[in-house]
Amino acid sequence: MHPRNVWHAMSGPGFLLSSWPWRSAGYLLTGAVTGAVTLVAIAATAAAGGVLALVLVGIPLLVLAALAGIPVAWVERHRMRLIDADPAVDPHRAPVAHGLWAWLTTRMREQATWRELGHALLFAVVLWPVDALVVAVALLCPLSVAATPLLMATVGGGREAKVLKQWTVTTWPAASGVAVLGVALLLLGGYALGVAAGAQAGLTRLLIAPREAELGTRVVELTRSRLRLVDAFEAERRRIERDLHDGAQQRLVGLTMTLGLARLDAPPGPVADQLAKAQEEADEVLAELRELIRGIHPKVLSDHGLPAAVADAADRSAIPVDVALALSGRLPQAVEAAGYFVVREALTNVARHSGASRAEVSGGHRDGRLFLQVRDNGRGGADVGAGTGLTGLADRVSALDGRISLSSPPGGPTLLRVEIPCVRTDRSA
Repeated sequence: MHPRNVWHAMSGPGFLLSSWPWRSAGYLLTGAVTGAVTLVAIAATAAAGGVLALVLVGIPLLVLAALAGIPVAWVERHRMRLIDADPAVDPHRAPVAHGLWAWLTTRMREQATWRELGHALLFAVVLWPVDALVVAVALLCPLSVAATPLLMATVGGGREAKVLKQWTVTTWPAASGVAVLGVALLLLGGYALGVAAGAQAGLTRLLIAPREAELGTRVVELTRSRLRLVDAFEAERRRIERDLHDGAQQRLVGLTMTLGLARLDAPPGPVADQLAKAQEEADEVLAELRELIRGIHPKVLSDHGLPAAVADAADRSAIPVDVALALSGRLPQAVEAAGYFVVREALTNVARHSGASRAEVSGGHRDGRLFLQVRDNGRGGADVGAGTGLTGLADRVSALDGRISLSSPPGGPTLLRVEIPCVRTDRSA
């Protein structure tokens, strides 16, 4: 498994032989350069804006200085990829309108803008000198010490070499010993580079890409992917229903008609009896297939919408059901399907388990939400999590950001409520 970041890499073997120490050094080195440029740019812009503010020309420069954290944060999010494979999320939201003024007002009102400005100031004043110091101490100094024999052979003419310009080495054994020390320091410096780079990247992520922004983005993406799965599931159900309706069902109808014609042509006797029996079985299979098709995705739901589909389910219920749905127009297909199957499963449970003599389905669309209620006068005591068949439907409704609640005290009545946020659509019935 490839390490996701420098901390993960340091926790496993082979860190010093990998590219991570050099990536850490590159992160710190580019940070030193970027920080120095940031310091000069912010200082120059703020100073010029302060001097020219009296004649109003400096006000745009002061605004530009206040927004300096945005490009610095953008660079940091890209630099962070050197030592962290998880991308830092951009916390800024899109302006509500086009144009420079809308962008400017949006950015000035965001907390992220001021957090990024604080990071830019910290980066320009404190962090980049630390980066430069760590690179010098953990990388450049050990390299210089390890190169002592090379310096003695070239610059020192084979007679002497200055070690970090502090002490002089005049013999080859001493130069070799210093080189071994330099290699050991270089190995330790690799870990020092990793620790410094990881710590600064963590601080930077905390300031310019807070955890709540990443979690919010992931929640949005998970919600969108869940809705895409629901839509794909409904499209597949409709395809299966269409294939069965236009394919297998039509062939069974043709088979039934053929058996009926053969039965009329056959003389009375065992053959006619067998044909009659075959026709009856074909009729039963056709009836079961139609019920299966209706259970997968009823055609009345696709053609006429949720009220007609609920009325059809009520007509086929084993107990009398009163329907009072105040719905005009159509709703999104996934919402209609979820609402229908919840009602159908609820009516099935009422007929099988409640002992009720009557049920009622009511609801409507208001305040941007679909409301459905299924009430019965049965014995009560139902539990949505006790194998009533509604658990999977509750998950399906929650995928649409909806919710199901069940009230079923012992002795009844039982009331199932469904609430799904949605808007009416103008698709034709």
